[in-house]
Amino acid sequence: MAPQSTQRALSVYLYIPNIIGYFRIIINCVAFALCYSHKTLFAILYFFSFFCDGLDGWFARKFNQVSTFGAVLDMVTDRVSTACLLAVLSQLYRPGLIFLLLLGLDITSHWFQMYSTFLSGKTSHKDVKDKNNWLLKAYYGHRPFMAFCCVASEVLYIILYLLADEQTTSVLDVCLSTIKETPLLSLSFFVTLIGWAVKQVINVIQMKTAADSCVFYDTKRSK
Repeated sequence: MAPQSTQRALSVYLYIPNIIGYFRIIINCVAFALCYSHKTLFAILYFFSFFCDGLDGWFARKFNQVSTFGAVLDMVTDRVSTACLLAVLSQLYRPGLIFLLLLGLDITSHWFQMYSTFLSGKTSHKDVKDKNNWLLKAYYGHRPFMAFCCVASEVLYIILYLLADEQTTSVLDVCLSTIKETPLLSLSFFVTLIGWAVKQVINVIQMKTAADSCVFYDTKRSK
């Protein structure tokens, strides 16, 4: 590789949003190392990493440092973080299979979406203007709506994580007891539950539409 090309590649690695991405990885590693021994500290670190997820996008647009590497780094960090949290919840609750299925859906949906994006020649997996589903368009087309669904899902998982104890391992029991708690907690839980449910529906829709795009690419290539 020529020195100039090497310098350009290095500059992309050192983009501010990408440095934030590296920082998020370190925070998550520390957080999950403490997840079974310091629950409150884990929740704080996890949420701080989640907050930084919004910062890197802002910096990317502010300083015109949008990059394919940064987009992939951001998605991989998000997916791995959520996957690890779901894996922890599968150990704290029964049936743990619920969280493992959610983990599988999350990874499969985003992998299909990312791969179909590159097959179609798009530069961003959030470009769904050519899709027919209104909910998918609303999710990626309206940042506040997407933020609500994402934040609600993560908050719900953290609430379940903080409420887990050795005596209560049933997901249903914890959900029912939380709803019966103080109005503020029950309202917060209900709102996050709505956002979480919408995001899971979107994950299924995204997986199906992305799979259709892959099949369309195959049929077009075979002609």
